[in-house]
Amino acid sequence: MSGSLATSDARPVDHVFRALSDPTRRHVLERLCRSPASVSELAAPFEMALPSFLQHLRVLEESGLVRSHKRGRVRTYELSPKRLKLAEDWLARQRNLWERRLDQLDAYLLELKEKSS
Repeated sequence: MSGSLATSDARPVDHVFRALSDPTRRHVLERLCRSPASVSELAAPFEMALPSFLQHLRVLEESGLVRSHKRGRVRTYELSPKRLKLAEDWLARQRNLWERRLDQLDAYLLELKEKSS
């Protein structure tokens, strides 16, 4: 696909898939599905230095999958599900494309089978 539409549409989806590619970040998203959480709550299950964990949160926030706000000294993260829709829509388009292709292949193979009978 060429043109500015392909380029402008791909970047946000690329960021979402990049964020989803890491198991730590997926675990954070799963946790945030239950409720917003502070950095310390999110980091607790992981055996990594806080600066490393904060990099994961930064990737999630830059992708638009989470948003944060700070009250006093506590930064709280929450899920931003609208961005997941980009990935869902992309996957649905791919699924539809391949289902059509497989249906066409099936029809062609049935036609070949009938001709050879």
